[in-house]
Amino acid sequence: MQLCANKLDKKDFFGKSDPFLVFYRSNEDGTTVKIDVYDWDRDGSHDFIGEFATSYRELSRAQSQFTVYEVGWGSQAEGPGTFHTRANPALRPQVLNPRKKCKKKKYVNSGTVTLLSFSVESEFTFVDYIRGGTQLNFTVAIDFTASNGMPSQPTSLHYASPYQLSAYALALKAVGEVIQDYDSDKLFPAYGFGAKLPPDGKISHQFPLNNNVDNPSCAGIEGVLESYLQSLRTVQLYGPTNFAPVINQVAGVAAQVTDGSQYHVLLIITDGVISDMLQTKEAIVTASALPMSIIIVGVGPAEFEAMEELDGDEVRVSSRGRYAERDIVQFVPFRDYVDDSGNQVLSMARLAKDVLAEIPEQLLSYMKTRDIKPRRADPQ
Repeated sequence: MQLCANKLDKKDFFGKSDPFLVFYRSNEDGTTVKIDVYDWDRDGSHDFIGEFATSYRELSRAQSQFTVYEVGWGSQAEGPGTFHTRANPALRPQVLNPRKKCKKKKYVNSGTVTLLSFSVESEFTFVDYIRGGTQLNFTVAIDFTASNGMPSQPTSLHYASPYQLSAYALALKAVGEVIQDYDSDKLFPAYGFGAKLPPDGKISHQFPLNNNVDNPSCAGIEGVLESYLQSLRTVQLYGPTNFAPVINQVAGVAAQVTDGSQYHVLLIITDGVISDMLQTKEAIVTASALPMSIIIVGVGPAEFEAMEELDGDEVRVSSRGRYAERDIVQFVPFRDYVDDSGNQVLSMARLAKDVLAEIPEQLLSYMKTRDIKPRRADPQ
């Protein structure tokens, strides 16, 4: 909305008015709008200049014509607070307060306000897109590097005893159960990175946990957990810790459908020691232009400075002079949600809230920058 004021009453001893507007919507019909005009004062004792009223229909006409409103004192003795308008398309006069006219015999009005332009922008919510059919697709990637410790040793983050899950399994199960309800088909492509694979010991930074290159999807988080445990028995933890290959893998899938019907979320579970920081930043910058988000869950006692940097809440991730188009990374240190023994989640509700905190806004930012509106939900 663009407005222009003319010849408003001067309320300051020196100089012209410093006007500002306060908008009110009628509780009776919901479409009538009253606008109070004030002169701003530094000490907060703003002076009332006058008021005028309009409606959504009148405002909409500003797309094709200017509308001029007289600013007046209303018809009630107490001044501001009542609605008055007339249907003259050229000039919207006020029914003026008689006391104001008595004080100033030649009083016509307290100035005019001209509506120059008006437009309406719809604000859509995350739920609007989900109801409209946008599908969320989750992919899981698990760190199999040697920095996690040998899985057979109790000090390893991959160590599982007969009585409790490993740190990785607990994080996967807890976080996975949070996110799986948002994935309609419950089929999760799941990868490992940083391990030597049988039979030739070749290092891989993107191997399917279910050992099926053509179809890496697992049925539900329980299927991912089963494939993860099976991989631990067959691969050799090695290194280095490279994030970029799996980020680029999901980005390649996300790039195939960019019309807003599909949105991808990559969940990376890691101990925080990263080897390809420059390549990872480059991958994130590229992925930020796609319908994609990344959740990084850090397990273990590391400080996770690199993960905080990738999160980009303070400074947007950049690479080779290019900044990420959007903030697409959310980092969560898993130790903040478990008890002192590390084998019991203290609050699933808080974990769910923090893990998914930024996903709705990240999805909305993608849709808004691409001017993608939610589709209408099919009637039930």
